[in-house]
Amino acid sequence: MVSRQTAAAPSSSSSSTHPAAPSSSSSTPPSSCPGGRSAQDSRQRSWGACVEVDSDTEAVANQGFKLGCISCKMRGEVPATASVKWFFKAHHENAFTQIYSYQDKMGGVVDERFSERLKWNGTKKSYDLQDGSVYILNVTYDDTGTYCCIFNRTLLYPNHAGHTHVNKTFSITVVPKLNRAMASILSEVMMYVSIIGLQLWLLVEMVYCYGKISSSSREEARRESM
Repeated sequence: MVSRQTAAAPSSSSSSTHPAAPSSSSSTPPSSCPGGRSAQDSRQRSWGACVEVDSDTEAVANQGFKLGCISCKMRGEVPATASVKWFFKAHHENAFTQIYSYQDKMGGVVDERFSERLKWNGTKKSYDLQDGSVYILNVTYDDTGTYCCIFNRTLLYPNHAGHTHVNKTFSITVVPKLNRAMASILSEVMMYVSIIGLQLWLLVEMVYCYGKISSSSREEARRESM
């Protein structure tokens, strides 16, 4: 039987990051999704090739919808493991209910309302999760409400392990026909612009380094020939 877990509702739609203790085997949900960076006022953030983009907030009934949740590592060179939990609070409810969890390359629906409708759409074939998105199949009006994505990450340093806890909370509205907001379009465009810009910067760095190495080799050959 599918189990359901509840947690207290947050004060507003938000995203926050703070240290957390290592996750345990307990299935007890967090007491809330703490307040922090506003989803509406947040700025796009990026580290290396990872870009954090806020989830869309308008879903179309009877179609699929991606609940986006990206949490980039600030230290990309440090190996890590992560787990992701999703919580949902319907518009008529006062408490969050856990609906999905993903850990060790395995995911599962926890809430019967989303049985056979919720699929993992994030990082695949890796324990080092940065994309914790999920995909809702056959959206219904009952899916309107507030969603909370929780990242628990363990950074594996040579001599110790560091733990971080990231919460992202946003509200979804289900409509009969898509009315895409300009902010959503601009956010997606900026994401691709950032990715292209990072790739061009990497190419310039590679050309520069190649030029320095080539110049050094010619200088060394000139000295040896004298």
